[in-house]
Amino acid sequence: MKNDIKPSEITPEATYHNRRAFMKVGFAAGAAVLTGAVYRHFNPTLPVADVAASSTAPAAVLPSEPNPPVVGGARTLLVPNTFEEITHYNNYYEFSTNKSAVAKAAGQFITTPWVVEVSGLVSKPHAFDMMDLLKIEQEERIYRHRCVEGWSMVIPWQGFPLKKLLDLVQPLGTAKYVAFETYYDKAQMPSGKYAGIELPYVEGLRLDEAMHPLTILATGLYGKPMPNQNGAPIRLVVPWKYGFKGIKSIVKITLTDTQPPTTWNKAAADEYGFYSNVNPNVDHPRWSQADEQRIGEYKRQPTLMFNGYADEVASLYSGMDLKQNF
Repeated sequence: MKNDIKPSEITPEATYHNRRAFMKVGFAAGAAVLTGAVYRHFNPTLPVADVAASSTAPAAVLPSEPNPPVVGGARTLLVPNTFEEITHYNNYYEFSTNKSAVAKAAGQFITTPWVVEVSGLVSKPHAFDMMDLLKIEQEERIYRHRCVEGWSMVIPWQGFPLKKLLDLVQPLGTAKYVAFETYYDKAQMPSGKYAGIELPYVEGLRLDEAMHPLTILATGLYGKPMPNQNGAPIRLVVPWKYGFKGIKSIVKITLTDTQPPTTWNKAAADEYGFYSNVNPNVDHPRWSQADEQRIGEYKRQPTLMFNGYADEVASLYSGMDLKQNF
């Protein structure tokens, strides 16, 4: 992360702070709408005008400006992609295999109410309502996003460290992995039958990867609740891994003592390993991973080891053969 920032890519300080002020207002307002919708679901007789006054679910709020996360790598200084770019160039095969069609196809996706079940090798299994998860202090994380297909973005996420959720359920000493499962509804996601992958989508991390401070559950981006096409209402973000590891629309998290199956590894084990760390030295069988095309820019640029997060995460893989364990 130290030597890859060009002067032209640094956001002017005044611009950054103006954007932050806007984001805090926008995200709080958007989250209020989301929690209001959930509250109205459980209180259907309450007039719409009374929801805001009656709901006890707080809006998700970003931390105050003087107290940014003290986490190395939490905010790259690279200029984020635009909201339009981030929300209209998406892989979400349950809705469409055409990136530009996902936003429209996911437009009516119902995300309220929403529950995330956390179970397995834990002391306190629990089903968390989305309102509960929005009560966890939200942080802004401006992360690089590198797709295995060779394109990249910079995305200003909002969310919270996955560790905070796992700490609530108290993993047992025998837990070694964390498995994730996405929501799948054939009625809402008719394109799933043409996806060419087994659904529901599943993913997994080693427990130490899941507990790393850079690993977050994202609930929004650009100061707004998570758009449907980006994985509403809650998704995984692991910035040093290829984007397909960031499972969307999570409904189940299970701690286990064995390595869990993952969707793309099941589909093509020789192309998509369990770890899927960004590594410019390990090519995909059908294309090079040495460089990338940042969306919105013309010139390709070199891909960085661990997507630029080597200082923060390389120690997780000390002694491992990263070509064999790709």
